[in-house]
Amino acid sequence: MTSAPGEVFTKHDPDAAPGFFAAEAAGLAWLAAAGPGAAAVVEVRAVTADRLVLQRLHPIRMTRTAARELGAALALTHAAGADAFGTPPPGRPPQGWIGRQPMSMVPTPTWGRFYAEQRVLPFARAAARRGTLRASGLRAVERVADRLVAGELDDGRPPARLHGDLWSGNVVPTADGIVLIDPAAHGGHGLTDLAMLDLFGLPELAAVMDAYAAAADLDAGWRDLLPLHQLHPLLVHAVSHGAGYGDEAERAALRSVG
Repeated sequence: MTSAPGEVFTKHDPDAAPGFFAAEAAGLAWLAAAGPGAAAVVEVRAVTADRLVLQRLHPIRMTRTAARELGAALALTHAAGADAFGTPPPGRPPQGWIGRQPMSMVPTPTWGRFYAEQRVLPFARAAARRGTLRASGLRAVERVADRLVAGELDDGRPPARLHGDLWSGNVVPTADGIVLIDPAAHGGHGLTDLAMLDLFGLPELAAVMDAYAAAADLDAGWRDLLPLHQLHPLLVHAVSHGAGYGDEAERAALRSVG
């Protein structure tokens, strides 16, 4: 079973930024409201300014069947949509976070402008200031951002309801199915969630990707776009984890501009 009644896991931080745990709770509620068949998320039992009380999960080994189910369910979560690119979940504070890093949540009409101005450039510039993204890397990222803002990389897909921080540690296989935790939920492009799974790895990843692509009716060549969507998590990690990620971000940017 996923958890026994009354079993909880408490995240507690007396120094949490105002609205930090409320933002996570709002994101979980929004993802949970995606509808029948969508990806399951951990249940929120209580939230205060300095703590979040969640359903306790009991992880098991990932299976190929569960991975396929996750891919199809994630496509349904994304298809539940959002009002705009960058829009936060209802009831969420205007400030967003990815991990402990602040992240903008301003509704934007086009994905390219949103992704460039609120996800890519702020973290690239922060990494450059820290010395974890070289000048050549910043220039490469800025060239990609110019194309994004110009709309060259928009594909007409509507805003997806994203988890927003979908690395393997936030994907928990249980006896009752896979449960997602710790989102940075917002309106974005569905490939962004897949790109983060691809970047950091997941058991049976190929099954997840194939099932998602079939359920979401992705166009041929969608895998070639993953480096573009990996720019944001790579730059986030460049800020927090060092220059190795900055070098990876530079390579991803160069692949993105062709």
